[in-house]
Amino acid sequence: MTAAALGSAPRDGAHDFDFLHGTWRIHNSKRLRPLTGSDEWIEFAGRSTERPLWGGRANIEEYDATLPDGTPLRGLALRLYDVEHRRWTIHWSNAAAGTLDPAMYGTFESGVGTFYGDEDYRGRRILVRFRWTHSGGTRARWEQAFSADGGTTWETNWLMEFSRRTARARDGARRLTEQR
Repeated sequence: MTAAALGSAPRDGAHDFDFLHGTWRIHNSKRLRPLTGSDEWIEFAGRSTERPLWGGRANIEEYDATLPDGTPLRGLALRLYDVEHRRWTIHWSNAAAGTLDPAMYGTFESGVGTFYGDEDYRGRRILVRFRWTHSGGTRARWEQAFSADGGTTWETNWLMEFSRRTARARDGARRLTEQR
């Protein structure tokens, strides 16, 4: 039975990403060679700042990290809420390429955001899945998985554990910077 048949409006998810607004420390775990059978991972720290736009119906995130080999990793996520379809679109760009990756589309259900898209990965077409979860206002988790078989099986290849930077931590970091 549809929401219209029940006499209620479909769920408005325009504020589903409100939990992400602010500044975060990120612990990254990334599979080195996805879709090869390898289970070798690297870990590294990162940070992000996310701010709302359009009253919360859009947001932009700046991401900075350094890979263990010293390579900088800078990214930008633009998330837009499609009012008509009641879903989010996520656009990602890596500063090294300076282009937008194919869009990811999805919604939140029971506090879990699931997003899907197609991508060319090393010469083959794959499905990509993002999953967002959060607990309260201080922790969040993002994971990326690839499927080379049309979504029958998924291989997680990147995990990000977010912990909110508190005003106290930001003030301490600012004081250290000012002392240098």
